[in-house]
Amino acid sequence: MSASTRNIIAWILQGLLALAFIASGGNKLLHAAPTQQMFASLGMPGWMGLFVGAAEVLGGIGLLVPRFTRLAAAELIVIMLVAVFMHATKIPGGLAKGTPAIVLLVLLIVVVLLRRPAPLAARA
Repeated sequence: MSASTRNIIAWILQGLLALAFIASGGNKLLHAAPTQQMFASLGMPGWMGLFVGAAEVLGGIGLLVPRFTRLAAAELIVIMLVAVFMHATKIPGGLAKGTPAIVLLVLLIVVVLLRRPAPLAARA
C-alpha cells in the first residue's frame, strides 16, 4: 500500500473515530447525572463517568491533531479495552451489546498501525 493511500485511509478513520468519540464523550458530559448513576451501578465511582466522557472528547480532538494522533489513539484504546471488559463481565447483554466498543477498538488499532513511523530504510 502506498504512503498516500495509507494517509487517506488513516485520515478517514481518524475523522470518523473523532466524530464518534466527541459525540459519545459529549453525551456523557451533557447527561452527567445518568452517566454517574450508570457508572455507579457498575461498581465504579460516579465521577469516573465524567472523567471518561472528558477523556473521550479530548481523545477525539487529539485524533485530528497530527502531533497527538498516536497518543490520543492509545488513550482511547485503553478506554475501549475497559469498555469491552465491562461489557463482557458486568453489563447486561454481554459482548453482543459491546460490539460498538469492539469495532472502535479495532479501528483505533488500525489507526495506530497506519500512523506508525516508517522504517529508516523507507525514509531515505
